[in-house]
Amino acid sequence: MEKVLITGIAGGQGRLLARRLRENYEVCGVDRVGWEGAPRGVKVHVVDVRKKKFEDVIRTEMPTAVVHMGFVRHFRASDEERYDTNVRGTKQLLDHCINHGVQKVVVLSSSYVYGAFPENAYFLDEDSPLAASRSYPEIRDLVEVDTLASAYLWRYPHLQTCVLRPVNVLGTYVHSMIGEYLKQSRIPTVMGFDPMMQFLHEEDLSEAIALALEQGLQGVFNVTGPGQVPLHTAIRETGGTALPVPEPILRSVFERAFRWGFQAIPPGALDYLKYPVTVDGSRFVEATKFRCLFELEEIFQSVVR
Repeated sequence: MEKVLITGIAGGQGRLLARRLRENYEVCGVDRVGWEGAPRGVKVHVVDVRKKKFEDVIRTEMPTAVVHMGFVRHFRASDEERYDTNVRGTKQLLDHCINHGVQKVVVLSSSYVYGAFPENAYFLDEDSPLAASRSYPEIRDLVEVDTLASAYLWRYPHLQTCVLRPVNVLGTYVHSMIGEYLKQSRIPTVMGFDPMMQFLHEEDLSEAIALALEQGLQGVFNVTGPGQVPLHTAIRETGGTALPVPEPILRSVFERAFRWGFQAIPPGALDYLKYPVTVDGSRFVEATKFRCLFELEEIFQSVVR
């Protein structure tokens, strides 16, 4: 059996992916925290991808493929820690893959890297510019990770590098900013705006990653769910109540709450509550015949308050 190493394996999405892949692969993983109760046969190394010990794991485990999802995506960490873990850690991981014979790499990016702007096309394809840093500087590290992985795709064609940019992921186990936002009972929105949004179930994301591995995809691919709905519909379907607030007031509240540590949502994220970031996932569907197992109703029902 081929061996797959998952970074961030102890997180919700990492655990789901490990369980999905162990049917057809030998699975191991690394994380900065352990996974108590890991499935039998799944070996977990408690190590930081930035440390020398991570290269030792690559050397001793000799994985055929690596799925990289071990990022700091929350904003409780400092900008320096996020950048160091996400950008420098990814650079070192990709170099280790080149130096130790890894054949495939899947890097989990996000559709957020395109940025939320009023001039966005209704469906952004993979050739659209990654402009999120213009209005959302807090995620410039994730934009750089995506750009870095894309560069390795062309510099080292013998390493089958695949960058996946999924839309908003919801589910019982995955932790995401949009998930925490929708779990509130009274949800603040920007008055006068109701952008279209796309959602993907956590299990469908695991399936998409598995398909990318199985078919040895090489390139950049958007991964979309079963459709798109206005933000207010998503709030209603997850059981919340929208609370429209004038933008100047809401932005001021977000800025102060983020600066003082009362919430982990930066003010730059407000643009994603104003303008649509809907993407075209047809390239991935054509390459893999991917079909979502979960409809929008089931996705919204998976949000546990």
